[in-house]
Formats: sequence, structure tokens, C-alpha cells
Amino acid sequence: MSDQRTDPREHLLKLDNQLCFALVTAARNVVSIYRPILEPLGLTHPQYLVMLALWERSPRSLRELADALALEPATVSPLVKRLEAQGLVRRQRRDGDERRLDIGLTDAGAALRERALDVPGQVMARTGMSEQTLSALRDALQDFAGGR
Repeated sequence: MSDQRTDPREHLLKLDNQLCFALVTAARNVVSIYRPILEPLGLTHPQYLVMLALWERSPRSLRELADALALEPATVSPLVKRLEAQGLVRRQRRDGDERRLDIGLTDAGAALRERALDVPGQVMARTGMSEQTLSALRDALQDFAGGR
């Protein structure tokens, strides 16, 4: 057994030097920043991500929506069901292909976009970071995640 105090790799095992720990901690903190901002909109953070994808393009199949969110359809489906119960989205089988479930915005879901326009500014205010700083951080993470 080697003496850990003299091993030059010892610092590599410190918790604060772990990329995985920094990412998990940052993700948890980001969600806690969004929580009070999204609460008045009636959305959780995962529901907000679904709505963002649908505000970009609607309708989308459940598979397309899951792919856009980098999630499995089985994970997205309960989110969609809750948003449907809130009257923000509708699920319907595609004409001519009963296997495809399309998710589209309702009028209320489309109207919620207007209120959501304030979310990024509120995030910047809570973090104290500029749009440029947040964009650089996001871009670095996207590069790390494989260019999503």
C-alpha cells in the first residue's frame, strides 16, 4: 500500500476537485434559483423545459419532445400529463398514425409564453451574472455535453 500523503495524485481525489461534484451542485443550485421564479407561472423546472421546447415548435411528437429535452419518453410523459391537467398542453393521436402521440400548446399554454419572457432576466438578477456570462457558461456546458 502506498503512502497517500506522498502520492502526487492525492489532490485528484479531493471532493472539491471533482467535476462531477461541481456539476451536480451547480445543477441543484440552478433549479433552486428557478423555483421561486417559476412558481408564479405554476410550473416546475422540468415543466418549464417542456414548455420551452413547445414554445419553439408545437406540436411535437412525444419522441421528438423527449429527444429535444435529452430525456426518455417515459420521463416526459408524466410531465406532459400534468401540463395537460393544467390546461397548458393537449395530447392527441396523429391522424393516420395512431402510434404517434402529438403534444401541442393550448391557447393558455401559448399565452403563458408572454409571462415567461421575464424568466431569463430574473435569473440574471438572482445570479448577479450578465447575459454574456450566462451565455458563455451555457456554451461551455453544451460543448462538454456533446454540443447539444
